[in-house]
Amino acid sequence: MWPSREETERLLEAARQGNTQAAEQLLGTHREPLRRLIAARLDPVLARRLDASDIVQDVLLEANQRLIAYLQKPDMPFHLWLRHLAQDRIIDVHRRHRLAQRRSVDREESLQAAAWADDPSATDWAAQLVDTERTPASEAIRRELFRRVTAALWQLPEADREILLLRHQEQLSNQEAALVLGLSEAAASMRYLRALRRLRAILVPHSPQKDSLDSSSEDNRS
Repeated sequence: MWPSREETERLLEAARQGNTQAAEQLLGTHREPLRRLIAARLDPVLARRLDASDIVQDVLLEANQRLIAYLQKPDMPFHLWLRHLAQDRIIDVHRRHRLAQRRSVDREESLQAAAWADDPSATDWAAQLVDTERTPASEAIRRELFRRVTAALWQLPEADREILLLRHQEQLSNQEAALVLGLSEAAASMRYLRALRRLRAILVPHSPQKDSLDSSSEDNRS
């Protein structure tokens, strides 16, 4: 999902040398990954009223203003720094715009047209969550699978949904996901495995793999 590390490092080094075009290109290459990240995390009801691209613009504006400080002290990989800015913006947007009470029918209808359904890679990673063998399927089947996975994700606790999006949509390593979440690598790995079992239990309710442990017990171990 994110641009190659080699290209990002090249642009970062050029930006450190004062190359403004490199700085602009650096932010530009991360625009689409940021849009996908934000669209996947907008509450489905809220996504009907807000365009993820508008939030991306705000994130990139803030990143541009803070880029010099980051270049002087890069305490995390650039894409993780950007997603940190994006996450703060998402929280702020939800705080200001999210409805206090939402009718279940609104939620269900909005899931049919999730803001990130037009992501070309969406059906790929949705299929990966359910079928690790990635067996071939028609586009219609893959779109239906994506719809089901989307609905199931929004039935999960936020912590479970986030770790699955980090690992599959953003394709972060377990080490990177742990850094983002402020967990040890072992705790991040455990959270991921439990979230995956819970997701599959929703998609296949009578699966013997259904996990009855709740998120609070996991977080206590973290």
